[in-house]
Amino acid sequence: MKKRIGILTSGGDCAGLNAAIRAAVHRADLLGWEVVGILDGTAGLLFDPPQVRVLHPNDFDNNVMRMGGTILGTTNKGNPFDYPMPDGSRKDRSEEIITNLKTLGVEAIIGIGGDGSFAILRKLAMQGGIRMVGIPKTIDNDIGETEASIGFDTAVAVATEALDRLQPTAASHDRVMVLEVMGRDAGHIALSAGIAGGADVILIPEIPYRINSIAKKIQAVKEGGRNFALVVVSEAVKTLDGESAQMEFSDGQKRYGGIGHYVGEQIFKATGSETRVTVLGHVQRGSQPTYNDRLLASAFGVRAVDLISQGKFDRMVAWKNRQIVDVPIETAIAAYQAVDTNNTLVHTARALGISLGDE
Repeated sequence: MKKRIGILTSGGDCAGLNAAIRAAVHRADLLGWEVVGILDGTAGLLFDPPQVRVLHPNDFDNNVMRMGGTILGTTNKGNPFDYPMPDGSRKDRSEEIITNLKTLGVEAIIGIGGDGSFAILRKLAMQGGIRMVGIPKTIDNDIGETEASIGFDTAVAVATEALDRLQPTAASHDRVMVLEVMGRDAGHIALSAGIAGGADVILIPEIPYRINSIAKKIQAVKEGGRNFALVVVSEAVKTLDGESAQMEFSDGQKRYGGIGHYVGEQIFKATGSETRVTVLGHVQRGSQPTYNDRLLASAFGVRAVDLISQGKFDRMVAWKNRQIVDVPIETAIAAYQAVDTNNTLVHTARALGISLGDE
């Protein structure tokens, strides 16, 4: 019988996941191995029998790598070590997952996820003696030990295109346009898209801001003869009182939301400028992956299978210095990668005259 590899996507979706799955399947097939796709992340392993499908190279025509999302499905709810049950209680269901993984007869699993997913998957692997390799994916680009993760490039491209579309309507109506972008607790999307999209102000959670500094920049733009301004705000930016802008949903979960409208209102009060706010939200997770995300995902998928064939486990593939390397998963999730306020892009933004709200 062929050796088997399990593969799953976990956490929030993003563009480029299907390209990574496709690459792993093709590489494994060349080695004579079989790949089993686990459906809906760890949730698919809580069924008896586990929800899986065998993946073949013929399943991946050229359209699949162009698709956003994940053909395997994913979940960002239900920590198996503290799983919410229908009666409201919590239960440790980790052994169920471990048992079902062993039932599949896989040599190892490839987990495609972010730091939260990796922490859970690694804990499961250590507890059950399961061999694991990780592929980093997150639009936030906040996983340590890698310069890029799957999904980030596409998210920045979407946010940049949004600024391109907001610019002409801002100019037509003499408005300040505020664009709220995702990024969880890191400002990478806002910073990169803001520079690429010609923003006048970029607000990120790593740099505290003052409204009078923003107002000063907008006034300078007007005095320079331009009748509009573009402002990019990361969702994790706090209010002037130091509070996170969050919304509570019917399921009891709190998620970021509202900082764009808050900043827009503050700008209006400080400048009198007509202000409009656009919240991109999950638009940044969808759409076709950029060529860069397809390339990165393909290289990651191949390297993940190669690591398994070499007997190297508890490793995450990473992009460093224009090449694929592998690093310990433990190290990658321990080194959270927020925006370094002294990095090249921060310097570039300031050198371009973009206000980061602190001067």
